Amino acid sequence: MGTNPNKTKEISRPEYPRPQFQRDQWVNLNGEWEFAFDDDNRGGEAGWSGGKRALEGKIQVPFAYQSRLSGIGETDFHDNVWYRRLFEVPESFADGQVLLHFGAVDYAARVWVNGVFVASHEGGHTPFKADITHALNGDGTPNTLVVQALDESRNLELPRGKQFWKKDSASIFYTRTTGIWQTVWIEAVPKIYLDKVKLTPDIDRKCVEIVPHIANFAPGRDLRLRVSIDFQGVRVTEQTYDVTGRTMTHTIGLHNFNAQERETLWAPEHPNLYDISYTLLDGDSETDRVDSYFGMRKISVEGGRLCLNNSPYKMKLVLDQGYFPDGILTPPSEAAIRRDIELTKEMGFNGARKHQKLEDPRYLHGCDKLGLLVWSEAANAYSYSDEYVERFNREWIESVDRDYNHPSIVVWVPLNESWGVPDLARNPVQQHHSLSLVYLTKSLDPMRPVISNDGWEHTVSDLVTIHDYEWRREVLEERYTAAEKALSLVPGGHAVMAQGYSYKGEPLLVTEFGGIGYQKSEWEGWGYSGASSDEDFEERLRNVIGPLLASELVQGYCYTQLTDVEQEINGLLTYDRVPKIPLEKIRAINEGR
Repeated sequence: MGTNPNKTKEISRPEYPRPQFQRDQWVNLNGEWEFAFDDDNRGGEAGWSGGKRALEGKIQVPFAYQSRLSGIGETDFHDNVWYRRLFEVPESFADGQVLLHFGAVDYAARVWVNGVFVASHEGGHTPFKADITHALNGDGTPNTLVVQALDESRNLELPRGKQFWKKDSASIFYTRTTGIWQTVWIEAVPKIYLDKVKLTPDIDRKCVEIVPHIANFAPGRDLRLRVSIDFQGVRVTEQTYDVTGRTMTHTIGLHNFNAQERETLWAPEHPNLYDISYTLLDGDSETDRVDSYFGMRKISVEGGRLCLNNSPYKMKLVLDQGYFPDGILTPPSEAAIRRDIELTKEMGFNGARKHQKLEDPRYLHGCDKLGLLVWSEAANAYSYSDEYVERFNREWIESVDRDYNHPSIVVWVPLNESWGVPDLARNPVQQHHSLSLVYLTKSLDPMRPVISNDGWEHTVSDLVTIHDYEWRREVLEERYTAAEKALSLVPGGHAVMAQGYSYKGEPLLVTEFGGIGYQKSEWEGWGYSGASSDEDFEERLRNVIGPLLASELVQGYCYTQLTDVEQEINGLLTYDRVPKIPLEKIRAINEGR
């Protein structure tokens, strides 16, 4: 009996990679692939894209070659890499089309199936897909999948987040990620299928708006879309609509919803979710079905107050870099993802600011299910140019599109600390870029606040945020008694507002602070201030969190940071996720006890 090309030695990250838009017929292509560095750029001329030649190395997908879990663990510069593997398409896929999906490939990817070019993509953090039906072997023999990934590691105009452009990580910058670093999979769809659905809850009107997108729509077919909504196993509503175009808009009332009761609202304290399924009907036949979910929650600014579900809500966030000792940007397992969320909540935080990383959808799914607010922040570049603007805007649009439906995401952060816009304080061109990102984001998503530039040099922003690593309690207590005092701060030598822009009473939050360094593992490094013992660490935490918690002015905070990362030792947990002091002590501090 022959071997199954879909069954490699080990399937890493076997869970369904897109839990908010799930189909039954899919195959995970993670596991062992062939792999090669192409430092001399010879693969193209040598015909590697044709897939007929085996590559000499091996790698565990979806881990980047720089990580230990990839089986390679090489951290030197290799900006041109190739992947190859065989795969079979199940017989159950035979009546439809086959889509090939990539969760993320850093930075640019080119893809061939059986020597046929099927896709290209730029953007190291966002997904892409290709219809590969036309390229598949029709005789039942295994198919060959080849991927080339190009990552200009030293190019400061590429959105890369915390990935360092020098060989060894240092300061606030870490090991790079090159190539495939999220799940690869195939799924079966009919000729006309549901491509995506944009879903917007409205707690004030007790309804949810859906905007389905139909791929390959053609007039003249008897197409209908059936939408079923359940809550805690009980059917709330089921409605069927005629499909009259590629996109449609429908508003669905929820008779069981009461915005005054927590039982049907989504919040960190009670993360209630509605299940929703979409069934595409062609005549009397069910041709496509997708299962999803949503949460009825509202994030807004009312009268200068930051509100969740129409009530003022103090956000207690932790800065989460999303790095792992063995996987770098790729979580090693579903258990590791869940544990990070659980640890965050156990310490009394109600949210996380995912710093300089578009996080794995499985993480966002966990936050939706367990109840954790997420500030979604882009991976920024470091230099400004027309090419940077084009690259960044494209990837940011894809980011908002990918994650729009997650109830856990409550704030968008396209820029941080003027990264990529180093002259933002006074340069009108870079200020226009900041403004354009605010309005672009709000044109795609009018329901969530957008921060123009987290930390300082704000232009127009729904929230004004300050980064402040002061460690003396008395200074913090005095500083955050009045807006005038807080706004006079010059964090990192930067004014809170960019030149020509002024504070207009927006909610004020301190979104980086603390950073207390405390070495509790074999990792050595630095912090923004240092602790010498468990007791000293606890006292220092009280001194920086207490004043912000008590302040009437500060409507939320984000402590730096959840874990140590490589040479940074200012985490509440070690890099291996071991608490530096008991979790209940940190929780008591966050609760003002």
